[in-house]
Amino acid sequence: MPGMWWTVGAVVVVGLLSAYLNWTAGRVRRLQDRAESAARALDAHLLRRAAAAAVLAEQRFGVELYAAARMALDAGPQERETAENDLTRQLRVVALDPADPVCEAVIAASRRLALARQVHTDLVRDARSARSRPLVRVLRMGRGREWPRYFDIDDPILVVPADVTTG
Repeated sequence: MPGMWWTVGAVVVVGLLSAYLNWTAGRVRRLQDRAESAARALDAHLLRRAAAAAVLAEQRFGVELYAAARMALDAGPQERETAENDLTRQLRVVALDPADPVCEAVIAASRRLALARQVHTDLVRDARSARSRPLVRVLRMGRGREWPRYFDIDDPILVVPADVTTG
């Protein structure tokens, strides 16, 4: 009889360990998927902002803003952060009027971009944290997938002057 309890105990321990490892692998996979999804959403918001800035540059402002917007739209993965930072700097130089629909489109796109960037940063941090745990690394639970990468850009929120008529 005592040998049977050891067998039952061993089966329970193996079962619990298997359940934990399965849960951990699923969590790593889900966090990785969420980080990749956030990266795609961030990319879409970057493209929307650059397109809105290009329209604004064509209608209101000059060549420098248009060139920065085109560079952001056309940049490859290696140049993307630099191009987006240049676009942010160019947008901060121009005086944006929130009453103007074209300016409002750029302002709104910048706000949505800031939120998408924050979500992306949080999810990448969580995915990297999960993948860097010793058990996950030893068992190579993240194999076959690239490490999630941060997208390091300046804060894209634009400062818009307050409306003097409401003051």
